[in-house]
Amino acid sequence: MKPQGHVSIPSDRLDATFAALADPTRRAILARLASGEASVAELAEPFEMTQPAISKHLKVLERAGLVSQGRDAQRRPRRLEAQPLAEASEWLEEYRRFWEASFEHLDALLVELQALQPKRPGSQKPGSPQKPGSPQKPGKRTPRPRGDRR
Repeated sequence: MKPQGHVSIPSDRLDATFAALADPTRRAILARLASGEASVAELAEPFEMTQPAISKHLKVLERAGLVSQGRDAQRRPRRLEAQPLAEASEWLEEYRRFWEASFEHLDALLVELQALQPKRPGSQKPGSPQKPGSPQKPGKRTPRPRGDRR
């Protein structure tokens, strides 16, 4: 099911982006890179992982196009690439609009059905208090004040 006006983003790019985002360590790396570029050693600091393990995560992020590697003399800082995230966000936004419109349609239908349903006299929502003077339901006894022994 596609919403109307669906933007065509290559499936393999979306797949790579969502696969990369599926791991909490990679999401944390992206969050760190959102504040500026960093070396592998700097990215590894907050994690209880070796630099080779962080490098493997970075390779996944690089293949997805989410991270690029720069060159600064001996340093090879990593930086965030926003385009794949923007594409994934755009793709998700279309579905959000689709579902929002569907829920609005259901809300309108519910209001319409409730307006057509005849109001029955004496009908109340379950659990609401009895109206004064209305008969008790069968099996219910009227409570007597204490000390009243009939």
